[in-house]
Amino acid sequence: MRSDSNGVEPGGIWKARRFIEENFGDHISLGAIARAVNVNPTYLSEKFKHVTGIKLVDYVAQTRFEQAKKFLNDGDRPISEIAFAAGFQSLSQFNRVFKKFAGSSPTKYRLKKVAGLGQQLKSDAPSERIRKNALP
Repeated sequence: MRSDSNGVEPGGIWKARRFIEENFGDHISLGAIARAVNVNPTYLSEKFKHVTGIKLVDYVAQTRFEQAKKFLNDGDRPISEIAFAAGFQSLSQFNRVFKKFAGSSPTKYRLKKVAGLGQQLKSDAPSERIRKNALP
């Protein structure tokens, strides 16, 4: 993350990031973000890329991806419900973005998490038994 010469992220960029993080589940356009920040859309897009190092559209996708990961980790909601709750406009967009950031589909990601938790529980069990048996 880049910043101004004083080491602080410009207020407009901070406001844009906050707007995205608070509205990720809604339809977010460059125009809507620019209106919320009260700047020209082209200026915002260029300034955002300059300050953060990533395109605004990629930041929106990344924010939605992070939220989708939380939804996947927190329960067994259907993948389609998670996709739309995280703000994706279609399942194909969700799958494409998820694979880009996670390296696997949402379904495979969830299966790995469940398998990983199962392995963690299995590996924790013997040590718990040993500690319990060691107590007088």
